[in-house]
Amino acid sequence: MIEQRNREIGIRKVIGASAKDVLLLLTKDLIDLVLLANLIAWPLGWLLMNNWLNDFAYRIRIGWLVFIAAGSAAFVIAMATISVQAIKAALTNPIKSLRTE
Repeated sequence: MIEQRNREIGIRKVIGASAKDVLLLLTKDLIDLVLLANLIAWPLGWLLMNNWLNDFAYRIRIGWLVFIAAGSAAFVIAMATISVQAIKAALTNPIKSLRTE
């Protein structure tokens, strides 16, 4: 995503955007995608795991804490990955990205 928006980042930096503005621009889309993925995965995961666990003689219930922990872990990993890439893109010289395009 950052490589595709490289020129846009360069233009925004030339206009006067700070590294913080670039970071917020890039993470906003990612947060929406991670939340959407969790909203789809939680009910589907609950249904599949509940059906699978019903086949066992000793059954356990799946608590909501498992889904919160998995969603939080996915969010932290996604934010760490995008933050490193966004900071790298925000600190590069915008002339390099605009000259190569």
